[in-house]
Amino acid sequence: MKKIIYVLALSLMTGCTNKFLELYPKSTLNEGNFYQTEVEYTLLANGCYVPLRDNEKNNHWILAELISDNASFQNNVRTGEASRGVIDQFILVGDNVAFSAFWNLSYNGITRCNKLLSELDREGVNWSKLSFKERCAGEALFLRSLYYFNLVRQFGGVPLVLAPTTSQEAVNIKRSTEAQVYDSIISDLKQAAERFAKAKDVEEVGRANELSALSLLGKVYLTLGKYAEAEQTLKTVINSGKYALLANYADLFNPAKKDFKETIFAVQYSENSAELANRFIFLFAPHTSGGAVTNRPNINIVGAGWNQPTDDLINAFEAGDTRKAVSIGFWNGLDWDNVVRPIPYCAKYKAPISAPDDRSGDNFPVLRYSDVLLMYAEALNELSRTGEAIPYVQQVRNRAGLTAPVAALGKEALKTLIAKERQVEFCFENQRWYDLKRTGKAVEVMTAHGIREKAKKTFLYPEGYTLTPNKLLAPIPVNEVSINKLTQNPGY
Repeated sequence: MKKIIYVLALSLMTGCTNKFLELYPKSTLNEGNFYQTEVEYTLLANGCYVPLRDNEKNNHWILAELISDNASFQNNVRTGEASRGVIDQFILVGDNVAFSAFWNLSYNGITRCNKLLSELDREGVNWSKLSFKERCAGEALFLRSLYYFNLVRQFGGVPLVLAPTTSQEAVNIKRSTEAQVYDSIISDLKQAAERFAKAKDVEEVGRANELSALSLLGKVYLTLGKYAEAEQTLKTVINSGKYALLANYADLFNPAKKDFKETIFAVQYSENSAELANRFIFLFAPHTSGGAVTNRPNINIVGAGWNQPTDDLINAFEAGDTRKAVSIGFWNGLDWDNVVRPIPYCAKYKAPISAPDDRSGDNFPVLRYSDVLLMYAEALNELSRTGEAIPYVQQVRNRAGLTAPVAALGKEALKTLIAKERQVEFCFENQRWYDLKRTGKAVEVMTAHGIREKAKKTFLYPEGYTLTPNKLLAPIPVNEVSINKLTQNPGY
């Protein structure tokens, strides 16, 4: 399987915070003389973050947010339906480049993690502190589990590769079952938490840590409906006291502040280079807005207009919810039908602070403390401990300015409220599609959403939004089916 074979690419091994985002090897080294101190292993660990960085800025938002009822796109003659627009409409095919790019980068990350884990016990390494070794192990295990978690949620069972693999070996690796993949993810996250617990003295902001692993483990348990395990795991994160809600929701998305109080794990970006930066605002601003939204009139955004907030999302915010103005902006201008109107756009991600071009440095949140609180509340509620769950939902709502008590809600009403809170709290953070799937609401919600979208946007395909249960899983990329003989998902 050519996409998952080991490739040691030291030249690409950059990392993900101010401290490690821009660490590059100073010279070309071979494997024989490279692994000597924690410096080299840290470079290798930094490289494990790189495919995640690239996937989040280029691909993941298409497959986890655009595809949901939160977002659509502003049609234009350049992009048309393109590879992104057809996914929004559930016209899904295995040769769509978005699926193959997501698959390839995920396995690139897994390959790097496997390489790091395989080298950690090499003899003769001069560790100044063994806690650096534990941190590297924790990072590799955490990131490998995250790559697989995203893969299994998209494609179902995928090839499970847990060690460096030759090209000859890789061709013979077939799809594991979903259960096998999830078992591996859980095992990795438990081990990651244990290794991180021995590395607390070398923690760095921006890097994964013990509570990152436990938070993700809680999300995995919730996805599997293992509510007792989710409750216990997430309780540990809450009781640690390490994280808390920011008083101001907007501060979470201020690239000048780089939040590490509420954000448990985020993909780190920097304006310092095109490689390290993201272009979210240049992709998401209305394509007719010129530089009015991006503050960079010299940058052509004719191909923008993606992740456009839908009426469904806009209407999901309650009156007085301060999150709405942070998440959704409006620009008054020419729309797809040549009518001037207020055009909504994703406002969470900001224009560059100082870069003169399209390099933006706002981080992308993967796990936030509010997520932990709402997941914990959901687990408690599913365990019929609704009264215990309500205060955690109330915390999140209070921060949003929604202070009216919700203490009288029953189990089903609270379940509905948590789903709504997750929709607005985490819009444009690649959570909505996965939430709809794991709660069994995807077909119902997206079918109704599609009817409304097609009535409003005449440029959409007539066959769009024909959502059958098989489309809850993305098609396996055609190259993996034809070259590596992987079994395609049903219906494709």
